[in-house]
Amino acid sequence: MAETTPDAPAPAAPSARALLKERDYLAFWLSRWTGSFAAQIQSVAMGWQMYAIARKTHPVDQSAFLVGMIGLAAFLPVFLLTLPAGETADRYDRKKVLLACFAGEIATVLTLAVATWQGWATTQLLLGVAVLFGCARAFFAPANTALGPMLVPRELLPRAIAWNSLAWQTASIIGPAAAGFLVAQSTAAAYFTTFGLYLVSALGVIVIRKNAKPQVNPGSRWQLMKEGLRYVWTQKIVFGAISLDLFAVLLGGVTSLLPSFARDILHIGAQGFGILRSGPAIGATVVALLLAAKPIHRHAGHFMLGGVAVYGLATCVFAESRLLWLSVGALAVLGGADMLSVYVRQTLVQLVTPDAMRGRVAAVSSVFIGASNELGEFESGVVARFLGPIGAALFGGVGAMVVVAAWCGLFPALRKADRLE
Repeated sequence: MAETTPDAPAPAAPSARALLKERDYLAFWLSRWTGSFAAQIQSVAMGWQMYAIARKTHPVDQSAFLVGMIGLAAFLPVFLLTLPAGETADRYDRKKVLLACFAGEIATVLTLAVATWQGWATTQLLLGVAVLFGCARAFFAPANTALGPMLVPRELLPRAIAWNSLAWQTASIIGPAAAGFLVAQSTAAAYFTTFGLYLVSALGVIVIRKNAKPQVNPGSRWQLMKEGLRYVWTQKIVFGAISLDLFAVLLGGVTSLLPSFARDILHIGAQGFGILRSGPAIGATVVALLLAAKPIHRHAGHFMLGGVAVYGLATCVFAESRLLWLSVGALAVLGGADMLSVYVRQTLVQLVTPDAMRGRVAAVSSVFIGASNELGEFESGVVARFLGPIGAALFGGVGAMVVVAAWCGLFPALRKADRLE
């Protein structure tokens, strides 16, 4: 990140048209969007199918538990394979790594499609496929994150990151809705649709012409993995940004509490739950569009910390709300603030990280994010057991704001980060 005087004027930002001229990036963006869309459909369909199969022989609580086990089964490989996945993305051609991941994902969804079509699907099969799916996603995340910056000029990177986030957010909104429609027709149809989307994603990677092989640092695989961990630990901007997201989401996440709020606090039923569930994604999408049109250039650290503070405050408002419109509004603000923080974090981390290190840093970042989401739901459930859902949401919102205050003191370099260039 370039050093500049505080009163130096920001250079003119490249326009969105400049990004549209990058052919390889457009292919990458299409691959990212269709791949995210496919993963959303597959995840929703697997959860629905697991519950439907389990209910034939298990009560409601045990069936719901088995649905949760799919998420855990998919996350464990991501956690265990973090270091080798990051090192792989920094050693081998990142396009080839992504294509191998797509091959693995296609194999899992074809297995589910055929098993469902033939009536062979079982809870054990679904859990086994979830593990294999998690293995593919473990290697996919660092390679995908590290490939993007190789396809655009450095001055276009902040705008490209905003568009990358937009791809994920729009897929997160449309994917579950499309999955619900497809599953209503047949679960096999959802899996075959996912198969087609993965093929399109793989084709998007195949047509990328730029060299995607990173410059490999000397050393054994273990040395390179240790080097990646050492880099994250010693670069305080990188470690501060990644850990801020981990602890803020770990404390402030309310996703697992939404069913309780919909049914027992707001009394809005299943339809209202769907509206609540879409609130954060809508807010995040709006902010991603704004950032794609007008990226941030100055006061990056303030924007990131401020985004997390607003995230915590909006969580508290949601906890106290008894009106549907206010609750949805608070969730939208929460999602938008989180999107702002994520955008600044990703841009800062990718700008200060050398290309030869991006895969390993992205792997550590992805496992932090995955841990915050999975463990955040667990934390919310435990706190709700003692304080109730309202108390758990308040605890999380206040906790996120406390984390911001603590990180301002622990990571002054993060607070003072200025240019996103």
